Amino acid sequence: MTATDAGPTPVLGRPAPLRRPLRRVWRPSWAVDVPAVWGPLRRGHGDPAWQVTGGALWRGIGTPDGPTTLRTVTHRADGLVLAEAWGPGAAWVLEHLPTMLGEQDTGAAGFVAHHPGVALAARRFPGWRVPRTGLVLEALVPAVLEQKVTGQEAFSGWRRVVRRFGEPAPGPGAAIGLRVPPTAGALRQVPSWEWLRAGVGPQRSDTVVRVARLADRLADLPDLDLAAARRRLVSVPGVGVWTAAETAHRALGDADAVSFGDYHVAANIGWALTGRPVDDQGLVELLRPYAGQRYRVQRLLELSGAVRPRRGPRMAPRSHLPVRGR
Repeated sequence: MTATDAGPTPVLGRPAPLRRPLRRVWRPSWAVDVPAVWGPLRRGHGDPAWQVTGGALWRGIGTPDGPTTLRTVTHRADGLVLAEAWGPGAAWVLEHLPTMLGEQDTGAAGFVAHHPGVALAARRFPGWRVPRTGLVLEALVPAVLEQKVTGQEAFSGWRRVVRRFGEPAPGPGAAIGLRVPPTAGALRQVPSWEWLRAGVGPQRSDTVVRVARLADRLADLPDLDLAAARRRLVSVPGVGVWTAAETAHRALGDADAVSFGDYHVAANIGWALTGRPVDDQGLVELLRPYAGQRYRVQRLLELSGAVRPRRGPRMAPRSHLPVRGR
């Protein structure tokens, strides 16, 4: 690993100073597509923890060592990823950068496509890998907020929660309006009426508070095998198969964590592979040849824009909550 700074080289493993970044230059063994890999971590176009400015991707990240601003730039000509990080968690983020960008996704090399659409998507997006952020709460909380609501409701709820209860990202992140999602401690302190003002109903807010109380126990999930991690996730009241899958393929690098129970996924994959939508049971059969790699199929098709034609009006967002702010 190469870590440099404008001055003495900081020691990785120690909290970084807020005003001076730690830097890392990483040369992956493949032409990594950073926006594609991290795309599922972005919760809507207005996600306060994500910005693209001047060709750089900026993220506000809460790490075990504290809040961090991460800036990444990809030099495609020489295959380098240049990263700068500010804040107490800077060393942690740079140390884990390759894993977060899919370096441990060894299944990509031996992946066999059994459908022409999947083969085409794999050729179009060779730089995509399954990420493994290791940050369970970062993945789990927005997944809970997205349970059984429209995308508009889900993303606006996340946006309000991060803006109200997160914190400004360290260093230059704050200057561009970047924010770090709220910590488990902050989420535990949000009163019930503030959840309602954010557009989050009691069922979802109760689950968010519950997982925040279990944050220490859930933080150990990356150390478990994937089956054990999924079992622990679904043992939490309010966390079902869909929420566990959304968490597993973002935080745990689970290439098999297909999003069963999603309003669109089964129908979109069915349409892409057979020309007709299917339900979850049909999706089980359709993806059987991809056992162990089913989420890989899901994401590759998403990246390729394989969405069934929509007919009729979209589901309207509910309007019974006392929402305030954007």
